[in-house]
Amino acid sequence: MDALDVARWQFGVTTVYHFLFVPITIGMSLLVAIMQTIWYRTRDEKWLRLTKFFGKLFLINFAMGIVTGIVQEFQFGMNWSDYSRFVGDVFGSLLAIEALVAFFLESTFLGLWIFGWDRLPKPIHLATIWAASIGTILSMYFILAANSWMQNPVGFHINPDTGRAELNSIGALLTNKVTLATFPHTFFGALMVAGGLIVAVALWHLYRGKDEQKPAFRTALTFGGWVTVLATAGTLVSGDFQGKIMTEVQPMKMAAAEGLYETTSSAPFSLLTIGSLDGSREVFAITIPDLLSWLGKGDIHAEIEGINNLQEQYSAQYGAGVNYAPIIPVTYWSFRMMIFFGLAAGALALLTLWMTRKGRTPTSKLLLTAVLTLPILPLVANSFGWIFTEMGRQPWLVFGEMLTRDGVSRSVSMAEVITSFTTFTLLYAALAVVEVKLLLKYAKGGLPEIHPEPDDDEKDDADRPLAFAY
Repeated sequence: MDALDVARWQFGVTTVYHFLFVPITIGMSLLVAIMQTIWYRTRDEKWLRLTKFFGKLFLINFAMGIVTGIVQEFQFGMNWSDYSRFVGDVFGSLLAIEALVAFFLESTFLGLWIFGWDRLPKPIHLATIWAASIGTILSMYFILAANSWMQNPVGFHINPDTGRAELNSIGALLTNKVTLATFPHTFFGALMVAGGLIVAVALWHLYRGKDEQKPAFRTALTFGGWVTVLATAGTLVSGDFQGKIMTEVQPMKMAAAEGLYETTSSAPFSLLTIGSLDGSREVFAITIPDLLSWLGKGDIHAEIEGINNLQEQYSAQYGAGVNYAPIIPVTYWSFRMMIFFGLAAGALALLTLWMTRKGRTPTSKLLLTAVLTLPILPLVANSFGWIFTEMGRQPWLVFGEMLTRDGVSRSVSMAEVITSFTTFTLLYAALAVVEVKLLLKYAKGGLPEIHPEPDDDEKDDADRPLAFAY
């Protein structure tokens, strides 16, 4: 193991850890905004209490996401300086827009939402949470656009004097077909996580919570359950579209995901494939005929390129002596784990809706235990999706332009990378404990009390406790 391997492990660990907070933040920001909108339209107090209750969980997660996201920026400069130098002119525009537009909306209007309860007019206060949610979603789009450029570089040229990628068209960058395919898939994945969190917390309170709060939590359970089910359907549809785009722009990744070694017409979909130890051929496989051709190109007779044929093609195109196939077992199983955990979450949400229909409260502790995993299942599916996306791109850092081995910092020693890796891992472990304890504390606390709205005179009282201290 050398500095490159440790740097890759550090990037993988910090990125996956950070991504645990991302889908919850994206999904919860939108669902809390919807809850407050329903309260604004109906004036039903239970929706106000649910807004404030789940708003707390959203804010805890949002804060942790920011902390862990800062580390991502730090390690780009420390461990991947050659990569940062190569993509700086392209990524700079995206990250600048993300900071000036998206993060501005998120942070500014979230602050107004937190401290604006009972101080801002209700329509204005409602608009602040929607602005924060839109900012969060825009932030996701710009980050996905940057990542999609690594998967499918467009709208740039290489400066022959500096050897750096320089931007030709911001429009091409923002309308990259990979971005357009990845955005809805990631968005629905985030809603699955947020919906699952609401269902799990609501069902726990139906079992063990205060009686006077149960009607509100039953409403939350139905709301979160349908969000999870519909979002699961959305991920399936968008995933099919994304798969066709990825088959077009990154055929090696999709061939590795299916364990397809030779170019095949009417290609079968692999339920289980065992390859040889050198990863060059299939030893045993259980397949569904023609399905892969349909999933990849929408035609059951279409030809799907295999790993060995693509290796020959890339060797001729980019140079011999490099294994252009990713680590096949990781790509193959992360793809399947993503699908399995995602479908399990959707099925569990549907089962919960059925078991709690018409006001029923199931007594099965097995169901309660299973449903408590509902936020974790789509979260794991999201994480495996990112592992598949990033590992499937290997050995490229920027597909067709820069190998991963060429992007690592040359001036950072292995000891320095190990030191930063160890520090971040310990810091993240401590943050994980804090995050879980805070979420459990506030999730178990139940719905907040709603106090009568203050008189106009009281609104000017500077000594009154902060509105967030509800």
